[in-house]
Amino acid sequence: MEDIRSTNENSDITMIKSEMSIRVLYAHTDKMGIVNNGRYLEYFEAGRNTLLRELGYPYTELEKSHYGLPVIEAHANYISTAVYDDIVVVKAFLKQMPTVKVKIEYELYVGNRLIVTGYTIHSFINMATMKPARPPKDFVELMKGKF
Repeated sequence: MEDIRSTNENSDITMIKSEMSIRVLYAHTDKMGIVNNGRYLEYFEAGRNTLLRELGYPYTELEKSHYGLPVIEAHANYISTAVYDDIVVVKAFLKQMPTVKVKIEYELYVGNRLIVTGYTIHSFINMATMKPARPPKDFVELMKGKF
């Protein structure tokens, strides 16, 4: 994971980035021999889990505190394809300080070829009530040190 900080004329931009790789299984492909479009959301999830783990706040910590972080919106732009046995590099980016909602952006590559971009938006929920909730205080404190 890296903190990427750059400056433009208007403001400082902080971005947290993580990267991981997934080898495409035959089961991930469709009759045309390419990765089924729905699999990319699973690859987003793998990237998101890596990002949270590398931040020092894996999803299991949220669950211990009785919080959930369900996807409330997902978007993918399919640019190119991956096939069986390709190595897909999943880059996940957190560009904004999380609030009740968290937006994570993704770029997926095979080699140097960009194949998919997208994002997911999540909402913190209280697992007992299944209603939106403010994020855990320790998560907020951790994020303040990053942004």
